[in-house]
Amino acid sequence: MAATNRQRIYGNWVSGLALDVHTVSSVHLGINEFGHDVFDTTRSELGELLYRLKYRGDKSAAQEIIDTAAAFLERHRSKFDILIPVPPSGARAVQPVILLATGIGAAVRLPVIECVTVTRSAMPLKGVMEREKRAELLAGLHKVDSSQTQGKNILLFDDLFRSGATMNAITDLLMQEGKAASVRALTITRTRSHQ
Repeated sequence: MAATNRQRIYGNWVSGLALDVHTVSSVHLGINEFGHDVFDTTRSELGELLYRLKYRGDKSAAQEIIDTAAAFLERHRSKFDILIPVPPSGARAVQPVILLATGIGAAVRLPVIECVTVTRSAMPLKGVMEREKRAELLAGLHKVDSSQTQGKNILLFDDLFRSGATMNAITDLLMQEGKAASVRALTITRTRSHQ
């Protein structure tokens, strides 16, 4: 299992946690021959595993992440009826959030329900700094099958927490249209800045 350094994540959920920060440090080294910024980045152990899975397509990194998250969740298992992954924001051969959610759910015997879907193609929020612009991009982006969520205590799961805008929007949707009893949030890592 990977080391953790649990971090609170704040939003409109009952409680939220990231198992660690994503990066420990990042030093700008300059600009390469293609005009791109180059950084010397040090990641946490979970951050490195998630980076390998998410950005390098290395599925062999998934099991240690799953084992670490499941070990943490096991003692809190009674608080949840279902696990709902945040829908992926982009197309990938391997969808890390779904792969991890499925593995974690199986490990702690928690049903994984993909009942939150997108209504249109989503623009990644990574480079969008203004809160109002993020809210505009998220407005009406998701829908929920309330027959799956009504009266349920939900664990909302994402792999990486940046600003929390998407998770907050989905929490609102789950509580209002989805009529959930409660929503708690879990991510594998969180960024040090919330952009």
